[in-house]
Amino acid sequence: MENLKRFAELQQVPLEGQSLGKGQGPKAIEKIKKAIQGGTWVVLQNCHLAASFMPDLEKLVEDFSESRISPSFRLWLTSKSTHLFPVSILQRGIKITNEPPKGLKANLKKSWQNDYVNDASFFNGCKKPREFKKLLFGLCFFHAVVQERRKFGPLGWNIPYEFNESDLRISEQQLQMFLNDTPYIPFKALSYLTGECNYGGRVTDDHDRRTLMAILSDFYNEDILEDGHKFSSASPLYYAPSDGDHNSYLTYIDQLPMNQDPDVFGLHENANITKDLAEGVSLFEDFSLTQESGGTGGSGGRTMEQIVSDQARDILAKLPADFNIEEAQKRYPISLMESMNTVLVQELVRFNNLLQVVRTSLVNVQKGLKGEVVMSESLEKMAKSIFDGKIPKMWADKSYPSLKPLGGYVSDLLRRIEFLQKWLDHGPPTVFWISGFYFTQSFLTGTKQNFARRKKIEIDKVEFEFEVMREIPTAPPPIGVYVDGLYLEGARWDGQIGQLADQLPKRLYDKMPVIWFKPVKMEPNKQHENVDSFYLCPVYKTSERKGTLSTTGHSTNYIISIKLPTDQEEKYWIKRGTALFCQLD
Repeated sequence: MENLKRFAELQQVPLEGQSLGKGQGPKAIEKIKKAIQGGTWVVLQNCHLAASFMPDLEKLVEDFSESRISPSFRLWLTSKSTHLFPVSILQRGIKITNEPPKGLKANLKKSWQNDYVNDASFFNGCKKPREFKKLLFGLCFFHAVVQERRKFGPLGWNIPYEFNESDLRISEQQLQMFLNDTPYIPFKALSYLTGECNYGGRVTDDHDRRTLMAILSDFYNEDILEDGHKFSSASPLYYAPSDGDHNSYLTYIDQLPMNQDPDVFGLHENANITKDLAEGVSLFEDFSLTQESGGTGGSGGRTMEQIVSDQARDILAKLPADFNIEEAQKRYPISLMESMNTVLVQELVRFNNLLQVVRTSLVNVQKGLKGEVVMSESLEKMAKSIFDGKIPKMWADKSYPSLKPLGGYVSDLLRRIEFLQKWLDHGPPTVFWISGFYFTQSFLTGTKQNFARRKKIEIDKVEFEFEVMREIPTAPPPIGVYVDGLYLEGARWDGQIGQLADQLPKRLYDKMPVIWFKPVKMEPNKQHENVDSFYLCPVYKTSERKGTLSTTGHSTNYIISIKLPTDQEEKYWIKRGTALFCQLD
């Protein structure tokens, strides 16, 4: 919008704006009609928020005629990517995208050359010039870091946010205003406005907000005012230059390297491997979309139909029969003092529903390939997914989340069923495989319920304490549960000293030992341990981390946070994106 406003001023044309939303359509049409006659410009913002207005806009644009429209008239539209946007408008219009530059150096240079920083009256207009320039450079560096972390996928951000120039611009203005209006530097107020409001206003994930504030704390602090302070422990090249004119900072930026180590973003060197692997997978997925299905190349001369049919037959042969729910309810009846009975039966019902969908769809796709039933669109998509080695959508809709390819998914499904069958036949296991649950939260809630009912306290006053075991237990714990099946990313577990440690080179994941989930009664007045003696590590179902935002404010992919001992500051692991997963890809 700022660029568009400046462009309109340069062209000396009035620009009328209208932010779209509920009930704003008639106002937008009125402004467009006035602009058509007067030869002015109109910008409609956020078209993705006005789905019901899009057909009216499409009709209006189709009626545009050179004979009835002033030559100087322009209609500007802004929108996020959405399937609701009319294709005909896209075909008639000129598409413009505004993306941040690639690389920390280019991003930093662009931020330092924006209108505000480049304006001498702004750059030299602070009553605390030395402090202002140091913090201003730190702010621009922060902006570049949060932009560039997106390329590392979920390691950088759970959700890739579109931080933009307007976030930086308002933060720059507030920085100067606070330094001019206060006798001291209000770091707390600056951090809150910049992190929680300006940049944090678009952050929807609690753990991303925690990451954002951890990164910002590296730049909005007393240390940055010292000339020798470095932004990266691994590279001495990154720092806030000494007080100088605007061009001296550009000279410093120009001598920075084109490529950066992940450490400057707070990440381990393994993050580059993760990034490159994700780019490679994305490239091959895009490439596979250009390939025709049904060919015989590379398939031993078999057609797509033969391959899909063989795969379907093979999977069907491996699938076990449905669980006998009535028998399970008799053996594990509803019990006030044993919530795990209910958890088990609910899991069996969920897996039965999934097994029925998988079994029925595999039978139908085989019939469809033989011509015995109509090959519907959903069956065609399923056949294509099986041929590509991906989980069919009709399975995914009824399934627990999984990023595994088809073969890995089927093996994982069979292992989960085997886990539940052993529980059904031989009683609760000594160590629970947490990855085997369809709905993990019910298992954790059941554990808390057992403790709360035995101790006769409210369940909302129960929390978990965690202990990482040095050996595999051979008997159930006195309270709580032993849990296995978690993988650590962004760190490793050092069993010798019993705490988090940096990853080993080229080891992207580390298998966690058994963890004891100990339910305890919350004690509000209890003296908590030093906050920097542990890292509150989030546990996710898959490495994608993001999911649908639930009413609790957490992603549906998120399960719980586990306190893990560390001798580093907590923000060290926050910036590294350290997390636990129930399953690998």
